[in-house]
Amino acid sequence: MSSIQKGKRLSLSDRGSRDDSKLDEALEETFPASDPPANTVETGIGVSGSGASAGGLVVDNGTKNRFELSVNGETAFLVYERTDDAFTLIHTEVPDALRGRHVGERLVEAALQSARSAGLRIIAVCPFVKAYMRRHEAPR
Repeated sequence: MSSIQKGKRLSLSDRGSRDDSKLDEALEETFPASDPPANTVETGIGVSGSGASAGGLVVDNGTKNRFELSVNGETAFLVYERTDDAFTLIHTEVPDALRGRHVGERLVEAALQSARSAGLRIIAVCPFVKAYMRRHEAPR
């Protein structure tokens, strides 16, 4: 079958098969896969983590350039710098009271999600972030 130009109406003579004759118009484009989901830190709503190990939401505190997660009055954070094309993850800090509860991982996951949804390069300076990315590297 010949290629179809986007957005152009098809006449009966243009259609190659019986199934095509049931179509009214050419399929329209869908949103790119890179569009961020509606409920993310990028939209300011916050991202809840993967588990009940530590409650609370990860919040992007843009005024302090950091992602934050507060639990029981303690706040863990991941400091970042954002430019037009890159997202640099600088330092992660988790209070002793929150350690061992995957709080740091939740911060990194939120930061990576935000950077990827914005189409930014990710630069890991923080040793914790580097280790996380090595452990969770996508198979090639």
